[in-house]
Amino acid sequence: MTNDTSNKMWGGRFAAGPDAIMEAINASIGYDQRMAAQDIQGSRAHAAMLAAQGIITDSDAEAIREGLLTVLSEIENGDFPFSAALEDIHMNVESRLKEIIGEPAGRLHTGRSRNDQVATDFRLWVRDQTDAAISGLEALMKALLGQAEAGADWVMPGFTHLQTAQPVTWGHHMMAYVEMFSRDMSRFQDARKRMNESPLGAAALAGTSFPLDRDATAAALGFDRPMANSLDAVSDRDFALEFLGASSICAMHLSRMAEELVIWSSAQFRFVALSDRFSTGSSIMPQKKNPDAAELIRAKIGRIFGANTALIMVMKGLPLAYSKDMQEDKEQVFDAADNLMLALAAMTGMVGDMTANTESLEAAASSGFSTATDLADWCVRELNMPFRDAHHVTGTLVGMAEAKGIDLPELTLADMQSVHAEITEAVFDVLGVHNSVASRTSYGGTAPAQVRAQIAAWKAKLS
Repeated sequence: MTNDTSNKMWGGRFAAGPDAIMEAINASIGYDQRMAAQDIQGSRAHAAMLAAQGIITDSDAEAIREGLLTVLSEIENGDFPFSAALEDIHMNVESRLKEIIGEPAGRLHTGRSRNDQVATDFRLWVRDQTDAAISGLEALMKALLGQAEAGADWVMPGFTHLQTAQPVTWGHHMMAYVEMFSRDMSRFQDARKRMNESPLGAAALAGTSFPLDRDATAAALGFDRPMANSLDAVSDRDFALEFLGASSICAMHLSRMAEELVIWSSAQFRFVALSDRFSTGSSIMPQKKNPDAAELIRAKIGRIFGANTALIMVMKGLPLAYSKDMQEDKEQVFDAADNLMLALAAMTGMVGDMTANTESLEAAASSGFSTATDLADWCVRELNMPFRDAHHVTGTLVGMAEAKGIDLPELTLADMQSVHAEITEAVFDVLGVHNSVASRTSYGGTAPAQVRAQIAAWKAKLS
């Protein structure tokens, strides 16, 4: 087969043959340029340490520092000539640094490798994204607290199996998500503690013979300490997996809330109205107001969980220390981080803007025999009835009400006494939904007083 025929078989962008394919599969600059700020941050710390240790001169270190600031400025201003031929952000920065300052640029890489360099850059980037996720969750929790405080007394149905179960308060429902997202926040915080160790100075895999001060570079980059094993330092991606794991659980919680907003904003429920900022219309049905932002948030879990699975599969079979497979660690993390932050911001906006329809909420709370458990509890408390007997009495009364096409509070006292003669007029005090929620005063319960106590506690924590 001639070379020309071979080139045609590669086709399209690979018409130049195997060299073009190798450049395309090997280069990561198309996406790892996002780590430019972290790469330059790490290089500046490394150069300062080299000078402090007498490994390079102060004048070379100063030239490197100034040159790196110039490179950073060019990147931030969109003037930097990224090159796929230089493979990655590290080589692109170093090549441009050499063009700017000449020979001193060649001394920057003393005592390090691209292996520990990329591990450091990626940790710094993921740490920054972890901090952003924590801030995003805090903003969402504050928006939920605002809704909870406004509706601590609003009655709505609580569901199990999406069937009416017992009355709860709007504030209680909002606070359930505060608890969920607080666990997400704690997962990111825990992951941050574990990832906050510096790989820099591990070099290719075995450390270096140069007298590096790894504690100094770790401190300069805000790490708690240097990583204790050079093999582990360059081969570990647990920090990215933990970020993706926490992101996956958080995205699942966002999806659950998004699903509720889709249901609640439907014409069948009318529990909430979402603002026009987070809704769209239909191209042919003028009456439609679609909860598109909520639906898109609901879909993000697929991308984020997929990224988690993809990176686990990349890492699962790799021997120590570094393998080129690990270049595939970034794109999915970048995508997951972008989509998590977008979903958090959209949900925060929707929660802040949404309006609860209190009339629909209360009407729904009052239907579906939602106070049946209150009736059973009353029989236990007031008539000293065993709960299983009370459950049977209540079930019989629910059946009677259902046959009559009415709800429990609409039964007459005679109806109730026909099932159990000792029931008194006082039972009607517990059959109203407001009395029902007010009675749930156990710790963590739906009573407005309990909800307000939880709101106050979370406000204090988040302040």
